[in-house]
Amino acid sequence: MWPNTSAAHFLLTGFPGLEAAHHWISIPFFTVYISVLLGNGTLLCFIKDDRSLHEPMYYFLAMLAATDLTVTLTTMPTVMGLLWGNHREISPGACFLQAYFIHSLSIVESGILLAMAYDRFIAICTPLRYNSILTNNQVMKIGLGVLMRGFLSLLPPILPLYWFSYCHSHVLSHAFCLHQDVMKLACADITFNRVYPIILVALTFFLDALMIFVSYILILKTVMGIASGEERAKALNTCVSHISCVLVFYITVIGLTFIHRFGAHAPHVVHVTMSYVYFLFPPFMNPLIYSIKTKQIQRSIVHLFSMHSRA
Repeated sequence: MWPNTSAAHFLLTGFPGLEAAHHWISIPFFTVYISVLLGNGTLLCFIKDDRSLHEPMYYFLAMLAATDLTVTLTTMPTVMGLLWGNHREISPGACFLQAYFIHSLSIVESGILLAMAYDRFIAICTPLRYNSILTNNQVMKIGLGVLMRGFLSLLPPILPLYWFSYCHSHVLSHAFCLHQDVMKLACADITFNRVYPIILVALTFFLDALMIFVSYILILKTVMGIASGEERAKALNTCVSHISCVLVFYITVIGLTFIHRFGAHAPHVVHVTMSYVYFLFPPFMNPLIYSIKTKQIQRSIVHLFSMHSRA
């Protein structure tokens, strides 16, 4: 059997009932998109150029920023195209590819947050072995493992979309393609596509969150054993940025899940808005959190501005 390449184009949806205001709605969206690109791009430049940031903690942060940049660039063209020019049509191939990247990168982000928790666990619980455990080679292996888990685990539910026939409505409920949206339009047995994502979420998001929680319990236990109050505060302060990013990510995941599962009677605009919050809020907040809470990055920012003022 060959992929179904003759399927009609899908139609993306912005904010139903607010089509006349799409140009106005585009202003905050464009502002957030540019902020995300500038914030994460600048963070990557700082980590690349500042040798004091060439440590495992910041390598993982660079992976997080790169993931946020990629997911933003994945959704931005269709969202802004719809809000600015009412470009609703998207080809099946482009739609499935966008869904693949969106979902894969979500799992990658969850995996990076787990890797960052592991980094903090090693740094606080076994500080003398930190450099021997988290070598550059080890960091690369962890990063590659996180990428492979995200991108390989999404192939089984995405590939069948190419073979399904679509005889229902071709109208999607967002300004970007999501697997759960597309599969509902298929005239085929979608049992596997319904069951597999539930198992995948349990083995990735849920398991990652559980391991992050356990690692912080062990970190807290170690920190409470430190005699000096000043040292305790210093150790915990290195975790604040990561904990904040974890909360931002998982609270939006839980919020989106609750809206999809229990918000059947909620207005459609609530579902749409929550999906945008999920895709835009963490990439927007992560650079801000690390810029505000991390002294090394603050020093890089001050150094950059001082160089410009001299010039």
